[in-house]
Amino acid sequence: MTPQNNKKSIIFILVGMGLFSTQDALIKFIYNDASLYELYFGRTVIALILLLIFMYFKKEKLILKTHYPFLTILRVILFFFGFSSFYISLTFMSLAMANALFFCSPFFVSIFAKIFLKETIGIRRWSAIFIGFCGVYIVLNPNFENFRLANLAPIVCALCYSGSMIILKITNDKDNVYTQITHLYIGAIIISVLFYIFAGDGKFDTFNDPAMQFILREWFTNPKVAWPIIAAMGCCGAFAFAFVFNAYNMGSPSTVSLFEYSLIIYSIFIGYFIFNESPPIRTLIGALIIISAGIYIYFREKVKDQLIVTENPIR
Repeated sequence: MTPQNNKKSIIFILVGMGLFSTQDALIKFIYNDASLYELYFGRTVIALILLLIFMYFKKEKLILKTHYPFLTILRVILFFFGFSSFYISLTFMSLAMANALFFCSPFFVSIFAKIFLKETIGIRRWSAIFIGFCGVYIVLNPNFENFRLANLAPIVCALCYSGSMIILKITNDKDNVYTQITHLYIGAIIISVLFYIFAGDGKFDTFNDPAMQFILREWFTNPKVAWPIIAAMGCCGAFAFAFVFNAYNMGSPSTVSLFEYSLIIYSIFIGYFIFNESPPIRTLIGALIIISAGIYIYFREKVKDQLIVTENPIR
C-alpha cells in the first residue's frame, strides 16, 4: 500500500466512524417513538436497497448461495442479537460508555481465535487482553449492591460480534463479502418480521423500564416522526459500511483499524453537545486503557503476522 492510499483510507475510516456514531445518536434520539425491531427492520431494508443499487452500478453479481449454511445462519443470529443488545444499551447508557465497552471486542476475537482457529497468542497479548478487561471493569464501575446486568449489553454485543468475525474468517475463502452482507441484511429482515408477527401489536409491552418498552413497543405508532429518522439511520449505516469497506480495501488494515477508535471520540462529542452527556473521569480512563490494549494487540498481530483482528472492520 502506498502512503497516499493510506492517507485516503484514514480519511475514509474517519468518515465511516462519524457516520456510525451519527447512526447511534439517531437511535438514542428516536427510541421513545419506535420499537427496536421496527427500527432494525427499517434501517436494514434501506441499507439492503442501497447495497443492491451499489452492486448494480458496480456490476457485481448477487450470489445468495453459501458454502457454509450452518455458519452463515449462526453468524446472522450472532450479529442480529449482538447489535440488538448494543441498541438497547443506548436507552440507558451514554454513547461514550456504550462504545467504549463495545471496543473490548478485539479481546474476545483474540480469545476465540485461540480456541477455534488455533492461533498462537503469547504472554504479551494475553497481558494486553487482561489489561483491556481491567479497563472494561473501570468503565463499568460495578457496585455489586445495585449492579444492573443490563450494563453488560455492549459487552454482550462485543462477544456476539467477535464470534461473527471468527466465522467470517472461516467463510471468507468461498463466500464473497457481498454475499455475506446480503445474508446479514436478509436475516435481520426475516427475524424482525417474526418479531412483528408475534409482538408487533404491543401486547407484551407491559413494562415500565424504557429498555423493555423499546423492545416490546407496538410498531408504527408514530411513523411520521420515526420513519424519516429510521431511513436516515439506514443511509448512515449503508454509507458508513461503504466508507469502511473501501478504507480496508485501499489501505493497510493494521493502519486503518487504529482509526476505528475515533468512534469513541465522536461519541463523546455527540453525547456532550446533543444529549448533554458528560462522561465521568473513570469512563475516560477506562476507555483509554481499552484503546491502548487494543492498539497493542494490533501491533503484536502485525509483528507475528497473525492478522486476526485487524483484517476485518470492527463494525
